[in-house]
Amino acid sequence: MPLHTKEPRSPTSVSPGGSPGAILLGQTCLHQGPGQKMSLSVLEGMGFRVGQALGERLPQETLAFREELDVLKFLCKDLWVAVFQKQMDSLRTNHQGTYVLQDNSFPLLIRMASGPQYLEEAPKFLAFTCGLLRGTLSTLGIKSLVTASVASLPTCKFQVVIQKT
Repeated sequence: MPLHTKEPRSPTSVSPGGSPGAILLGQTCLHQGPGQKMSLSVLEGMGFRVGQALGERLPQETLAFREELDVLKFLCKDLWVAVFQKQMDSLRTNHQGTYVLQDNSFPLLIRMASGPQYLEEAPKFLAFTCGLLRGTLSTLGIKSLVTASVASLPTCKFQVVIQKT
């Protein structure tokens, strides 16, 4: 799937060629042909860049976290409120670099919760958020692997595994 940088006319406009399968996201235009699915790695990459940008705008005292757990608490409370207007519902850890963040009513999945047939569409909405978390952690100096899982809509879990260097 080609990835083009275009100047959007408005936030809801289609690409300059008028292609009805194109979706404009800021400066990025993703073309979807019939039967093509939007690349999850592209969405994750976009989320990563947004997460980095958010991390760069954090107050200096935020950047002075001493413990990984403090950073993850910050993500669950402050970052989640800034992005989704709610806190994450739970944070669990095995104290060995693996954290599970759970949101019982993830805002991007709430409208899809009306039926189990939408469960297969959930990864599209989670890829960006995984990148967002990974990008913010990266800006805070933590290299990580972030994955998401959905057992029932709109609940989702994000697993963050800290990469030790």
